[in-house]
Amino acid sequence: METNAPTRLDALLRDAAAQLPMPESRYEVERLLMHVLKRDRAWLFAHATDPLPVDVQAAFGALLQRRIAGEPVAYLTGTRNFWTLELKVTPDTLIPRPETELLVELALERLPENTSIRVADLGTGSGAIALAIASGRREVRVIGTDVSTAALAIANENARANDIHNVEFRHGSWFAPLDGERFQIVVSNPPYIAESDPHLRQGDLRFEPAGALSSGADGLDAIREIVLEAPRYLLAGGWLLMEHGWEQGDAIRALLEQAGFAEVSTAQDLEGRDRVTMGSIAG
Repeated sequence: METNAPTRLDALLRDAAAQLPMPESRYEVERLLMHVLKRDRAWLFAHATDPLPVDVQAAFGALLQRRIAGEPVAYLTGTRNFWTLELKVTPDTLIPRPETELLVELALERLPENTSIRVADLGTGSGAIALAIASGRREVRVIGTDVSTAALAIANENARANDIHNVEFRHGSWFAPLDGERFQIVVSNPPYIAESDPHLRQGDLRFEPAGALSSGADGLDAIREIVLEAPRYLLAGGWLLMEHGWEQGDAIRALLEQAGFAEVSTAQDLEGRDRVTMGSIAG
């Protein structure tokens, strides 16, 4: 990208978007420029015909080249919007995705207002799910667990930045930091991609932590472990809700039924794909 003379903002974005072979290219280049300028999208629109200084063009061009090479926009800007929150993300954390908001919605549906219930979020990563639930139910106590100390540091930063105090993060694998405790709701977006899946070597997934993405030959190892252990940690009438891949609904419903869960069902995302499977412990 030529940076030896000022270029109009709208021309810079148009030329940059043409270099990214994806439907959301315009949105992505806007995000990168907003990050460089420390401005919002409304400012970009209002100043579309402004010439941009050469140093701004250079900084933007460097980020654009990294995006063309495949680095996720969220890692380039260091932030990601999820639910009503702006979250810090790094290569130590999975990038929160819009489809995961379905898991939050289903959990909140099972959490009455003004009730001091306890919720566990297994494999919390950046804290996205735990913080979204905690922000929607301020009386609820949410505990997020993760085996990555680096991810937990980011989760704690996100709690402070979003002024959410009814959440706690603990170090350990799945239920290990919760021994002897019981919860009304357990949620998780565990790794569920098969280790041999070619998608792991494509797109944004190449840059995300492998341990947060894949789990065994069929992608279900972590989910099997969670389903097996969950009854020890759920109160009578409590719920386990897990996000998963679009072809895994049948297998996960079978696992829940074999483990004695009732009211087993799968919810679909906005594209009509199986996304969250859940079950309850008989009261």
